[in-house]
Amino acid sequence: MRPEQYVKPASSPRVIVAAVIITAGRVLACERSSPPEAAGRWEFPGGKVEPGETEQQALARECVEELGVRVDIGGRVGPDVPLAHGRAVLRVYVADLLGGDVPEALEHRSLRWLTVDQLDTVPWLPADVPIVAELPPLLRS
Repeated sequence: MRPEQYVKPASSPRVIVAAVIITAGRVLACERSSPPEAAGRWEFPGGKVEPGETEQQALARECVEELGVRVDIGGRVGPDVPLAHGRAVLRVYVADLLGGDVPEALEHRSLRWLTVDQLDTVPWLPADVPIVAELPPLLRS
């Protein structure tokens, strides 16, 4: 093979996972405190999948770290959301709180439980907007 024919294989995008935690017809929203460009915007809790973790393991770990809660991870919500110009992808899952755990804002400025009619009352991060659009049927069921 000549050098000009070599094409570097594309690396897989980094996977970011997030949790849609629904209780009594309300979804948990988390207000970012940092970085400055995201502070004051709202998101679903979650984070990066680390090497050796499944997406579900990463999301369970992130919920403990960010909210101090244990969760049972369910099915996917919405499509993959491309991030960082295609270098990462957001995947969102339904998560149920376990054992009466109550979320705390350990890494966020504040938390709010939103009903279907309140979803548009907070400024969501752009990556979370497509997921918010998927929530009305979940919150009404």
